[in-house]
Amino acid sequence: MITKKKKYKLADFDYKLPDKYIAEYPAQRRDLAKLMVIHKDAKKIEHRKFLNITDYMRKGDVLLLNNTKVYPARLFAEKDKTDAIVEVFLLRELGNDLWEVMVKPARKVRIGNKLIFSKNVHCDVIDNTISGGRVVRFEYDKEKDLYDIIDRVGNSPLPPYIKRKAEAKDKIRYQTVYAEKRGAVAAPTAGLHFTEGLLNKLRSKGIKIEYVTLHIGLGTFRPVQVEDLNRHQMDSEYFEVPPATAMAINRAKKRRRKVVAVGTSAVRAIETVTVSGFQVTPKRGWTDKFIYPPYKFKMVDGLITNFHQPKSTLMMMVSAFSTRDFMMKAYREAKKHDYRFLSYGDAMLVI
Repeated sequence: MITKKKKYKLADFDYKLPDKYIAEYPAQRRDLAKLMVIHKDAKKIEHRKFLNITDYMRKGDVLLLNNTKVYPARLFAEKDKTDAIVEVFLLRELGNDLWEVMVKPARKVRIGNKLIFSKNVHCDVIDNTISGGRVVRFEYDKEKDLYDIIDRVGNSPLPPYIKRKAEAKDKIRYQTVYAEKRGAVAAPTAGLHFTEGLLNKLRSKGIKIEYVTLHIGLGTFRPVQVEDLNRHQMDSEYFEVPPATAMAINRAKKRRRKVVAVGTSAVRAIETVTVSGFQVTPKRGWTDKFIYPPYKFKMVDGLITNFHQPKSTLMMMVSAFSTRDFMMKAYREAKKHDYRFLSYGDAMLVI
């Protein structure tokens, strides 16, 4: 007898998350965050510290990291002639000093306005976008690098559910220790728990550490608006899976070793490039892959992630990796044991 798989709706991924569980600051030390270990087949839960992650991997396994780098995308400018303060959130570089941005308050920013960041740096608003944003052209001393200027005048783009203002230390803590390729406006937060020492310990155990790149956009925080999940459209995000990573994963699979992905972004990148069974092909491009139950994972055997917002696409992905019911049980358990939720919160390992 064939059992019909349940068709989930948006409401199935809702749960109560009081503000007291949302972490406003990261753990004092990255690898001392709490770690919930979920054995999805045995339906067993353990409570550990993140540095204990080494106990759950063996020689020849692959740890897959997203090496995207967050840039300080939230800038504040004075609007010319009025001196009104405007928030300018950088979304995407378009080339030739042109950027797509979101502005607040949007109703006060029109084509032709000049937004002044400092004495020698401003941008001109030259167009509107269909999503309600603006296209701006930066004007600055061309002997200087624009990204260096952004690093100086910009603020860390903390998620909207963190209510405090960004602080100087967020430029370090809202960034993985292995961040390399600039392009994200949100951190791959599962990776925030790793230290150089922990990564070296994993390497010394014979675990292969490999990298993909997926530049996380603001869409990661955008709420799902439809009850029928089949109708939800993910924002496209740029990704790269290099040849060395594809080769290492294919070799590990052939030798029956596990691939443990760090974060939902790493999962999306690697599952996007899976072809014909258990083979990964190197590729770069854009992905809008949406993973939700009853998705069958092809390459990922283990998942390191944080605790996610209710009704989010991230919550749906981790539910697909385990089951929706057991994940809801795990989240109830997390609240009972005072785990910290969301970007600066504690971690979960699903194996």
